[in-house]
Amino acid sequence: MNQQGHMASYGQPQPGYQGYQQFGYNNQHSAGVPTTQYGPYNGPVQGYETTAASQGPLRPASGAPPTSLPPSTAAHSTTYSQYGQGDIQNGPALTDQMQRFPVSQSYMSGGQPMPYQQYAPPPSNAQQLPNQMAAMQISGSTNNAPPPVSQSYGPPTSHHQTTAGFPPTGPTVYTQYSTPVQNISTNIPQAGNPPQHPFPGQTVPATTFTSPPTSMGLTGMNLSPPAGVPRPTAMHGPPLPGPSQTGFPPSQPPIGHYPPQPNHRPAGPQPGTGMPGVVPGPPSQGFQVHPTQPSQGFIPQQNGSFGQMRAPQPNYAAPYTGTPSYSSQPQQQQKRLDPDSIPSPIQVIEDDKSNRGSEPFSTGVRGQVPPLVTTDFVVKDQGNSSPRFVRCAAYNLPCTSDMAKQCQVPLTAVIKPLATLPADETPPYIVDHGETGPVRCNRCKAYMCPYMQFIEGGRRFQCAFCSCVTEVLPHYFQHLDHTGKRMDYYDRPELSLGSYEFLATVDYCKNNKIPNPPAFIFMIDVSYNALKSGLVHLLCEELKTLLDYLPREGNAEESSIRVGFVTYNKVLHFYNVKSSLAQPQMMVVSDIADMFVPLLDGFLVNVNESRAVINSLLEQIPEMFGDTRETETVFGPVIQAGLEALKAAECAGKLFIFHSTLPLAEAPGKLKNRDDKKLINTDKEKVLFQPQTSFYNNLAKECVAQGCCVDLFLFPNQYVDVATLGLVTYQSGGSIYKYTYFQAQADGERFLNDLHRDVRKVIGFDSVMRVRTSTGIRATDFFGSFYMSNTTDVELAALDCDKAITVEFKHDDKLNEDNGAQIQCALLYTSCSGQRRLRIHNLSLNCCTQLADLYRNCETDTLINYFVKLAYRSVLSNPTKTVRDTLINQSAQILACYRKNCASPSSAGQLILPECMKLLPVYLNCVLKSDVIQPGAEVSTDDRSYIRQLVTSMDVAETSVFFYPRLLPVHKMDVDSDDFPVAIRCSEERLSKGGIYLLENGLNLFIWVGMNTQHDLIQSIFNVQSFGQIDSALSALPMLDNPYSKKLRSMVDMTRAQRPRFMKLMIVKQDDKMELLFKHFLMEDKSASGGASYVDFLCHMHKEIRQLLS
Repeated sequence: MNQQGHMASYGQPQPGYQGYQQFGYNNQHSAGVPTTQYGPYNGPVQGYETTAASQGPLRPASGAPPTSLPPSTAAHSTTYSQYGQGDIQNGPALTDQMQRFPVSQSYMSGGQPMPYQQYAPPPSNAQQLPNQMAAMQISGSTNNAPPPVSQSYGPPTSHHQTTAGFPPTGPTVYTQYSTPVQNISTNIPQAGNPPQHPFPGQTVPATTFTSPPTSMGLTGMNLSPPAGVPRPTAMHGPPLPGPSQTGFPPSQPPIGHYPPQPNHRPAGPQPGTGMPGVVPGPPSQGFQVHPTQPSQGFIPQQNGSFGQMRAPQPNYAAPYTGTPSYSSQPQQQQKRLDPDSIPSPIQVIEDDKSNRGSEPFSTGVRGQVPPLVTTDFVVKDQGNSSPRFVRCAAYNLPCTSDMAKQCQVPLTAVIKPLATLPADETPPYIVDHGETGPVRCNRCKAYMCPYMQFIEGGRRFQCAFCSCVTEVLPHYFQHLDHTGKRMDYYDRPELSLGSYEFLATVDYCKNNKIPNPPAFIFMIDVSYNALKSGLVHLLCEELKTLLDYLPREGNAEESSIRVGFVTYNKVLHFYNVKSSLAQPQMMVVSDIADMFVPLLDGFLVNVNESRAVINSLLEQIPEMFGDTRETETVFGPVIQAGLEALKAAECAGKLFIFHSTLPLAEAPGKLKNRDDKKLINTDKEKVLFQPQTSFYNNLAKECVAQGCCVDLFLFPNQYVDVATLGLVTYQSGGSIYKYTYFQAQADGERFLNDLHRDVRKVIGFDSVMRVRTSTGIRATDFFGSFYMSNTTDVELAALDCDKAITVEFKHDDKLNEDNGAQIQCALLYTSCSGQRRLRIHNLSLNCCTQLADLYRNCETDTLINYFVKLAYRSVLSNPTKTVRDTLINQSAQILACYRKNCASPSSAGQLILPECMKLLPVYLNCVLKSDVIQPGAEVSTDDRSYIRQLVTSMDVAETSVFFYPRLLPVHKMDVDSDDFPVAIRCSEERLSKGGIYLLENGLNLFIWVGMNTQHDLIQSIFNVQSFGQIDSALSALPMLDNPYSKKLRSMVDMTRAQRPRFMKLMIVKQDDKMELLFKHFLMEDKSASGGASYVDFLCHMHKEIRQLLS
């Protein structure tokens, strides 16, 4: 920790904090930042040409050596993993980021500086961290078990101690001992609390920070010791005189076993700061903690654009004592929490990988919390659905609605019914019960599943959902064994597995008729813009081969899906591509006010039968419209035409619409340009997210009734009103893609990859989903891309393998700890061959009467998925400020309830977080800073609507990386391993001038290059001699025959393969104009739009929690 300046105390009101109105990075006005800092999502960035000179982030302190090895040392370097050792800006990097001391290693004693700052907690399931204290604040008690030797690093696994009167939870104490404190100011104000002694036998389920008393500046930091270290008594106020002081003698660092933290700074004296342990300059209030020492040759960044200062700055005689508020601008930089002392998403992700990635996850046990979505694991279905299909926010539900109201933890599940499984997992089995159809409960109609209880020798079964007893039909009868299980238990998927499919009978079909195979209709905008950008030519060329990849059933030789083609501008052109024709025939419908389909026979055809005619048509379209000057388009009639064609063919299907402009031509669904930036941050902002007209609402309802799904590919050069155009797509279960300023050469790769995946992916047509629950809870709310005509059935014209639906449950009665709670999701759909099926997913959860059990079995990623979808729906009816405040308030209530009811008593100055929710503040802050609810001036209204629509149907893995991107240090990759380098935290402080980094969030993909990167590495990757020669306009890496180029290209390919959408690569050079766009994704830093940094937001959350508790 550094001892700079005076920071606003937490206890005082924070003027200006309401909307997190922050200044630029590092508390400076962003004078050099142009208003158009980065372009719309997925489009070229506008307005960079006028960017003022950068303030030079990552600049070393004057006189400091360069932050990466000079080229002359390259010869001695055996691997590229040694490049850019100064890879963490708040201190030099370890030579190898993953280097750890063995657990048995003890730290040096005596006056020598320690080689590392310790950062490892004892066994626990909660985590204790202080914030800054005016006095040395030590709280809680420790477990006596030593850390397990097998632990790789970070918090070891929990050892619960159960004591009377307190739930079995253990502390995770982030310990960060500074080297000895030698000049202690004795005029520290009292904290106002009596000394807190540890409670014997009690464990602290905490992640704790301590914050200063109300009117005091932030000071040094001292955290609780890990297991096995004698514990000092908690102290408040000035140290006691004389030798009776508890704790370690000032001259001796504690001795214990601490594996170092990745991305963490070594400790020790800094060059130029005088004697170890003595901080030059004016004494500040409280304990002064000795600054940290860099490894040889590297000096940490001082007062750059990297936030906190690491050493006292000259010419400041005393701490700044101005108004304590987030937006006040002190002359001396405010001191703040050390980012290394607060919960790290990377640490949690890596710990989960090492603890849970090696063993298969068996679903046989009720209420098991699965590994995180970032962990690569194998699922064994043993009676509960795989977490790839269903993930819950809480796996231990409160027994009563009063408990649920008290803790405010939303009871939600994210369901992805058709999720793609890895190759080493078995897809759901298909069960055929013949003409009688699936076995169901007589009363609630739940489907047969592992939770049904067979009684009376197997002649009847009792429903797990409503307790009704149903007769077993003679053909389904089977004897029971001595345990009460049916003898055919393991032979029937519906009795032994969590997920399976039933073949549906004709009773489950529309109008009691077996459905026809579905159809795909390609509807192509042939207006001036679409032709000029190269879209029409590119698309027609690609469709010739793409039609070979239509979805097909299992091992079928060819797809059953039929195809049709329409082109349009102000009028519509239908094409007859019947196989008996020599040339395609075009029919024009100019009466767009009353849309009809001019032909039935020959419009929807089998691809293989009509191959020659289709190819001829696709060659002629770009030529036919090549000289067009028509700029106006229609849109509503295009959807109507596709809908009428599917109605006439009596089948479900999908429309692929390729559209470029706002539909201004006189026609149903005509729109006007209503984009208005002045509405942002006003009460009227919500209208920007609402559709302009009810026409598309009604059209969406008709599409869903027919099973007509709309996938929309947009290619806008200006405002197209995504909020309105995307409505039918959204409500019909379709996908929307947007390519702003599309140019075939630059954006063709991304568009064609998206189109390929969209056409080929697994899809269910004409779908209805219903979620049933056992007595005590019921599904009350649904979030996603669908339509609902009643309160229980989620209707989708189509549902594909990428779409997830988030469901919220509420109590309608008491739950029972013994029986738990059961959820069954049933999806009725038509397969791509026209077969009607039911896909069933079952999940059983535990129930509890103790809040601590609830907090111990939560999943933060799923919680965030729910919060963001709730927020993104709320912007339709509330101002964005209200939406942000509501999210903060509910999260503060969740954490305050834990503090009040589950944590052992401790000082109010501590922030205590439950172990499995310790990342809730950082992830919540990412949601609050997102473009939808806190946009920068440069984010377009269309982009906000587009992102809002995308996120609403994302699953947990997608929202996780979208809101907290993955940042990989490329210069540390091991070319001989298949593994990626360990990610680092999303903050500018973590970037090294000598490093190369890959950042991805599922939609964007960047490679950032530091200006001091070694020339050899630049040569190996970019095939140029120096940093200055790298071409930022590259959208693909050169194909070079060396291990570094191959490894990086493989990383890019694997990253793209993990995401549902193709990410276009952007090369960003340090201090380049594109760097502003890259920095927008460094989520732990302040955002240009006024979003708080992680550290500031954590302090704000602490203040909110304290207000609730008081």
